[in-house]
Amino acid sequence: MEAWVEDAKQLIKGLLERMRAEAEVKTVLHDRDLLVDIQGDREGLLIGKGGRTLDALQTLISRMINKQHDGSVRVVIDIDGYKKRRSESLTRMAMRSGEIVRATGKAVVVGPFTAQDRRVIHLALQESPHVTTESMGEGEGNIKKIRIIPKKKEGGEVRSFE
Repeated sequence: MEAWVEDAKQLIKGLLERMRAEAEVKTVLHDRDLLVDIQGDREGLLIGKGGRTLDALQTLISRMINKQHDGSVRVVIDIDGYKKRRSESLTRMAMRSGEIVRATGKAVVVGPFTAQDRRVIHLALQESPHVTTESMGEGEGNIKKIRIIPKKKEGGEVRSFE
């Protein structure tokens, strides 16, 4: 397993070097998760719009590492705490949208979001007694919208107006 960690670190460092990005790469293997933290300059370039470059980097490194070794490991890459900040921002947006739906009784459509972002939103509202969420089938690839819908009141109908 140590070889996986070292290989991932070298792949990422090589990629960063080619991108002319100065960064420190820290890797930790926790069970079957290979956690990679990158800190340095050119964060915007590495993260990309809505984290799409970061997601692509994570997918690329994951496939390369798992192809080189028997078995599999889940690679999770974060750049300067971006994923935590993004998750917190999406949770706040989901809660605000849920409050709007609760107050108006009208469904709200948000997005489009990647699968990871949709998961954060669904989880943020899953315990709500007032609203529920559903991913909408429209969208390109894994980029889809989410509909936040008022829950039925006992003996009543859903008030949903769009």
